[in-house]
Amino acid sequence: MTQSSLYFTAPCTVEIRDEPRATLPADRLRVQTIVSAISAGTEMLFYRSQVPAELSTDATIEALSGGIAYPLKYGYACVGRVVEAGAQVPDGASWIDRTVFAFNPHETHFCALPTALIPVPDGIAPEQAALLPNMETAVNFTIDGQPIIGERVAVIGQGIVGLLTTHLLARFPLAELNALDRIPQRLAQAQKLGATHRVDPANESALPRNMDLIYELSGNPAALDTAITLCGFDARVIVGSWYGTKRAEIDLGGHFHRNRIRIISSQVSTIAPATSGRWTKARRLDLAWSMLRQLDTTALITHRISFHQAADAYTLLDQEPERVIQVILNY
Repeated sequence: MTQSSLYFTAPCTVEIRDEPRATLPADRLRVQTIVSAISAGTEMLFYRSQVPAELSTDATIEALSGGIAYPLKYGYACVGRVVEAGAQVPDGASWIDRTVFAFNPHETHFCALPTALIPVPDGIAPEQAALLPNMETAVNFTIDGQPIIGERVAVIGQGIVGLLTTHLLARFPLAELNALDRIPQRLAQAQKLGATHRVDPANESALPRNMDLIYELSGNPAALDTAITLCGFDARVIVGSWYGTKRAEIDLGGHFHRNRIRIISSQVSTIAPATSGRWTKARRLDLAWSMLRQLDTTALITHRISFHQAADAYTLLDQEPERVIQVILNY
């Protein structure tokens, strides 16, 4: 029997490779994938070979703990059905036919420890569940930003994570919530999700000023300088973008220096020390499921593409990103 996996094989090149199906270890479960989500921000760094070579793909996740070198399996948003249990899995029969989420690369089948699988709650469809990492990231950004009643907030970048962050921030009693992006389709979605203003950052005269809290989620290093220009006194900039090998040239002159602006890195693999006494990854994950359950994600998934046509999906994201919010691969 065989299985198929997606490999990044060279810059701007992916391949689907058929392989012998792995023997199931006694302590693991075999999952047959139903859908997986492409993370446009992170995966395009791998696709374009813009990831620092000294990093592991993700040391905190077993399925992604290897080094960065072609050929490379990558991806972290798989939803599938458990089809087989190893002889040593406790209560293994109870896992069969359960729908589960896994931080696993794009492939038709994979083996995982039970502790690496997250059962999908009732009432959440596989496509919705595939957005779990995006929602958990948005929850993490919101916690790290600590929005306060009456604050003026801006979110730069309205890709899927930016849109979900905008949606969560819209639940707060803010004075204003500005969504910034150059793609009209994304700005329209941001307004539907609760943004009070939508702004094309290319229009400098329309940029909001004296913001209290700014999120830089565009993936574009130049946007960090834009974020600083939006800041009021003692404002904080939450940088959720991962730039990879791209460098940010920012102006740390008078406006930054005199206004006590704080630039804060936020990344979902950890809990910030300031909140780790009360928040755990399990609590944050539960909240992400709850937020997903309350959101109709249908309009956010703009493309559904067969797994075996995945190369077309990456070409689309690379060459025509203005057409895309979220791509789901169907198996």
